[in-house]
Amino acid sequence: MNKFSKYVGLDVHQETIAVAVADTAGEVRYMGEIVNTPEAITKLVAQLKRSTGRLAFCYEAGPCGYTICRQLRELKQDCQVIAPSLIPKKPGERVKTDRRDALSLARLHRADELSPVWIPDEAQEALRDLTRAREDMKHLQRQAKQRLLSFLSRHGHRYNGRSRWTQAHWRWLEGIKFARPEQQIVLQEYIDTVQACSRRVASLDREVETAAHASPVWPVIEALMALRGISLLAAVTVVAELGDLARFANAPQLMAYLGLVPSEHSSGKRERRGGITKTGNGHVRRVLIEAAWTYRHAARKTAILQRRAERTPPEVQEIAWPAQKRLCQRFRNLMARGKLKNQVCTAIARELVGFIWAIGQYVIPLSRA
Repeated sequence: MNKFSKYVGLDVHQETIAVAVADTAGEVRYMGEIVNTPEAITKLVAQLKRSTGRLAFCYEAGPCGYTICRQLRELKQDCQVIAPSLIPKKPGERVKTDRRDALSLARLHRADELSPVWIPDEAQEALRDLTRAREDMKHLQRQAKQRLLSFLSRHGHRYNGRSRWTQAHWRWLEGIKFARPEQQIVLQEYIDTVQACSRRVASLDREVETAAHASPVWPVIEALMALRGISLLAAVTVVAELGDLARFANAPQLMAYLGLVPSEHSSGKRERRGGITKTGNGHVRRVLIEAAWTYRHAARKTAILQRRAERTPPEVQEIAWPAQKRLCQRFRNLMARGKLKNQVCTAIARELVGFIWAIGQYVIPLSRA
């Protein structure tokens, strides 16, 4: 027996929302469009509540975020945000409109065939926004550096030192002279852009560190830093993007959520597996692939790792050191078998997820304590 009397599908856009309603028993009807404002949503809820029974809303995850979901829950209504990639679709259906999408959402929500996404609270979403802003700024910094180096390369200026962006490299940049004043201005503007982006990255790094220490999930962040390759920024990214790790029933479920499991297209007696699925959260997948690269060296307890581990519970320490020994050995074995480095890093990242999940079962966030 359904616990809701009406299932409401919302096809949400920046300006408008298409609304469809499915009764417990009966046809799905289209109610039209409303403007995407809190007042219009409140009016819609009041209109649908005139009949007895509970309402269940749903809409696809997208650029409009979780604002509508939070408003509906404040109005004491059930609301789910749906994963767009997991919505069942007919292969032969080639017509897509807002009306059809709203009707389909209402119908599938009534049939319980939709997969909701995890919705962070406002504090965790703020931490997530901070880490993503830092990632975006780092991307701008890389672009600015590449533009500067490309400009210099076009005019025959190539640095012969050991590494770029050191003090020696900056002194070399300061000594470059162009015959034309216009090109000298271009060089200075490129240099100023790189320096401005670097200052913003450093500023956001400080903000991430401050926010992490003040966050209720700090115990989990600190525990994850006992693992090799998991810096403060990587740990904050993992926790901010995934939330409570205890919500995953097992490690393979978390691996699949992050898209680190092999894809498969098997039929009959033929089995064919491909690369990783790359579904789910790409931000976490990226930092884990980067962390996996550190396991190419022999296992050892560095001073930094030792200090990090000493601040964690004994259960975490019993996970971190065996994890490092296993993953370093695994990295060497896979390389000895002739595997490509990117494949090896992916395999190590997948196993690293298992140890991250295990630590998440022992350490409880302050918000859940």
